[in-house]
Amino acid sequence: MLEIVRTAANNPDFQKLVALLDQELAAIDGEEHDFYHQFNAIDHLNYCLVGYQGKQLVTCGAIKPFDDHSMEVKRMYTVEAVRGKGLATALLTELESWAKELGKDYCLLETGQRQEDAVALYKKNGYQIIPNYGQYKGIANSICFRKKL
Repeated sequence: MLEIVRTAANNPDFQKLVALLDQELAAIDGEEHDFYHQFNAIDHLNYCLVGYQGKQLVTCGAIKPFDDHSMEVKRMYTVEAVRGKGLATALLTELESWAKELGKDYCLLETGQRQEDAVALYKKNGYQIIPNYGQYKGIANSICFRKKL
């Protein structure tokens, strides 16, 4: 069973998983990693989740305000050994619930086209592809999604 804990970016377990995420993304994104990394600072993330199976830390994610109606999903990661078991979907569902509690109507996000598992996760959970927004406009590897809550 997955236990999900609401926290903030100063949580050491959240930071531990984000470090693993950054290592994985550096390998996937190669030379483009520095471009993306500049938009992924966690110091201002106040709505973070960490997930545990038993006492094992297995998944994390966060949301941050984007505009009056939307929260942006950030820093989603699941430990490779437990992928494919619905943990990321459970975590994403909790992030969406939290966004609704905060009075938002949408969640949106950016991921890389090379991150095929992430793209599949968001599509499976009802996210629709939208034009790239903000700093991702014109970036060929970026794919942006939005979901009405």
